Amino acid sequence: QVQLVESGGGLVQPGESLRLSCAASGFTFTRYSMSWYRQASGKERELVAAITSTGALKKYADSVKGRFTISRDNLKNSVYLQMNSLKPEDTAVYYCSKLGYWAPADTWGQGTQVTVSS
Repeated sequence: QVQLVESGGGLVQPGESLRLSCAASGFTFTRYSMSWYRQASGKERELVAAITSTGALKKYADSVKGRFTISRDNLKNSVYLQMNSLKPEDTAVYYCSKLGYWAPADTWGQGTQVTVSS
């Protein structure tokens, strides 16, 4: 079955960095765009970044442009989110999804908590 497993979350101070990873299985990874979403406590889930199947095109939320970078490794069936210059407002549960942005996401991982606090 389709499975997405996120890792890499944690507690960091403002200005620090984290790299999230998402390992995919159960589908032909190279055929699908992938995305990262986040959901802060009491707020709706929002798209953070998306990447096409080949990695040629990437999209970012305005709030993370210039700080976050999405990438993928099609040999490892994995997608990544490099997060730099983290801010307290980046605190949320981060989810990896199959599809998203160009088509509705149809599968989600379990999420990984990112907390930015001094």
